[in-house]
Amino acid sequence: MAVTGRIHSVESFGASDGPGVRFLIFLQGCALRCQYCHNADTWRTCGGTERTADELLAQALRYRPYWGTEGGITVSGGEPLLQLPFLTDLFRKAKAAGVHTALDTAGQPFTREEPFFSRFCALMEATDLVLLDIKHIDPDAHRALTGRGNENILDLARCLDELGKPVWVRHVLVPGRTDDEGALRRLRACLDTLGNVERVEVLPYHTLGAFKWRALGLDYPLEGVQPPTPERVENARRLLGAV
Repeated sequence: MAVTGRIHSVESFGASDGPGVRFLIFLQGCALRCQYCHNADTWRTCGGTERTADELLAQALRYRPYWGTEGGITVSGGEPLLQLPFLTDLFRKAKAAGVHTALDTAGQPFTREEPFFSRFCALMEATDLVLLDIKHIDPDAHRALTGRGNENILDLARCLDELGKPVWVRHVLVPGRTDDEGALRRLRACLDTLGNVERVEVLPYHTLGAFKWRALGLDYPLEGVQPPTPERVENARRLLGAV
């Protein structure tokens, strides 16, 4: 029987989630509850539509002429690592077709315990690039922001370095939550201990997902928080050495 994944949605022409033009696949389910989440409708693990890797790859390959030499497939979420068997099947088949594969993850389910770790390493064999979302360097601040600690996420960063897997680090800049200069410097110091970080991106917080919280009957925790000013974004980029 074919392995299926729970799919929230797809986008045909992504330009901000990896190199080149990307076919984006958003998986359903996430254990984090980030206060600024713009995809709160991906949280439930029982939602989405069940699809096979073959179905999604066939759909993606229809857009291959637009990818150029750098494009490919990026899987995001939700949290893709919650669906390891499906994700590995998809990426193996994509690689067999000569497609560049990128994983966009916040890393929350990562552990070196079995059977997860062996399955994760198998996935990495078919993964060209990891887009690692680091929400906050401080574990207490991370827990306040997302509902979970960050110890295993930082261990994932170390593991990816050990595996020599190319990584782009992403950091969402939220005024009053993730823009503390001391924390940004500590994050940069952490990244300096890794040899595989090719790029750092600062993603300015926006309020476009607030309506989804309201549609789901949830109180939006950042009500009244405005996006960061261009000056604060530039300051964060300078401190993190971001593009």
